[in-house]
Amino acid sequence: MTFVDHNTADLLALRPGDTGYEEEIAGFQTGFVQRPALVVAAASADDVAAAVRYAAARDLPVGVQATGHGLPGPSEGGVLITTKRMDRVSVDPAARTVRVQAGVRWGQVVAAAEPYGLAPLNGSAPNVGAVSYTLGGGLGILAREFGYAADHVRALDVVTADGRLRHVTRESEPDLYWALLGGGGAFGVVTELEIGLVPVRTLYGGSIAFDGREVDPATVLRAYEEWTRTVPDTLTSSFAAVPYPDLPALPPHLRGRYVVSVRVAHTGGDGERLVAPLREIGPALSDSLREMPYADSHTIHSDPDFPHAYYGDSAVLGELDRPGAAELLSRTGPDAGALCVVQINHLGGALAKPAPNSVPYRDGRFLLRLLTMGERAAARRRLDTAFTPLAPVTIGRALNFAFGAGDRAEGLYDAETRKRLAGLKSLYDPANLFRGNGGLSA
Repeated sequence: MTFVDHNTADLLALRPGDTGYEEEIAGFQTGFVQRPALVVAAASADDVAAAVRYAAARDLPVGVQATGHGLPGPSEGGVLITTKRMDRVSVDPAARTVRVQAGVRWGQVVAAAEPYGLAPLNGSAPNVGAVSYTLGGGLGILAREFGYAADHVRALDVVTADGRLRHVTRESEPDLYWALLGGGGAFGVVTELEIGLVPVRTLYGGSIAFDGREVDPATVLRAYEEWTRTVPDTLTSSFAAVPYPDLPALPPHLRGRYVVSVRVAHTGGDGERLVAPLREIGPALSDSLREMPYADSHTIHSDPDFPHAYYGDSAVLGELDRPGAAELLSRTGPDAGALCVVQINHLGGALAKPAPNSVPYRDGRFLLRLLTMGERAAARRRLDTAFTPLAPVTIGRALNFAFGAGDRAEGLYDAETRKRLAGLKSLYDPANLFRGNGGLSA
């Protein structure tokens, strides 16, 4: 494929059937693979701009993929831009900032910042793309203390639908800055961003797990909810319930177990005192709570690091209704008929503070995240059933945790935020080149 207006002769562009096409579109998410008409393997912002201009001239949809943890905007029959070759990280320790290109993963940023006693506001998995995570808000392991990753962005370089590369700051283009940070990929392709780092070298963290067949999961969740009312903003945590199948590939201590756990990250010096109530819930299956270097923070959740198929959605909760939560656990436990993974993140703290971006639902108290496997329609029905008990206390959904469900626009934004985003979408992308990100053009 030749891009007439492009000055890089070695730009890699692939069509179905070309050698390397299948490898280029492969990502972390293996369940809902798209088959674009053209894949552009971008190595620079100029490559991205050329791909966008090519798509715009032919009215083709554009999707972007860094690591594939989620799904890119719909690019079936269109153009998919892969950014994994754009992997430069540059730390400014004096300014406490880092510049990251579009294909950078959080593990790279953690490693680059660590020698300076600094840390990014990354999530739980080190192989998640830093840019896409931040554009969707970015709910990290230190979120209650420092807020969303999007709250710390200084500048973004973005190719908009007109093929222009813009340098966007809060001062230079406040509307586009606001829309990009929370609007996902609906307004262009971010090729690089500058984001603040925080002075964290070590933390107290880990998880405490219980056997859900020996300790009632609803009892653990109730104790956890009560405990969250007592902790400082320097402590961020989540509850999880996972019914592991009895498979030889799993570690022996997990096979066939229903594991209910609480995961903790705390930057203060009194971690042992704060987690003491968790250790009184019941006999622990495992307990890894400890002081650790920030570089080991990925061990708190120990998320799977291998590509696999999954389908998921989320609900921002105004509160955690106890009967509804107990029913949720009943519908997602070992007898659910298919694997369902429950995670409930404690919100509040700095997450509730206003910021000049479009990340919604800052008044939420918890975020419920559900993952399941299997055929898409059946998985959607299973999730709908599981979310139902907490519908009365649900105030919205989270864009970053709509894994394969991003085509459902309802609830991703409150009415006021959605209206403003839709207006800016019509201004910056009137032809809806970047599709499927919250249904802003619907």
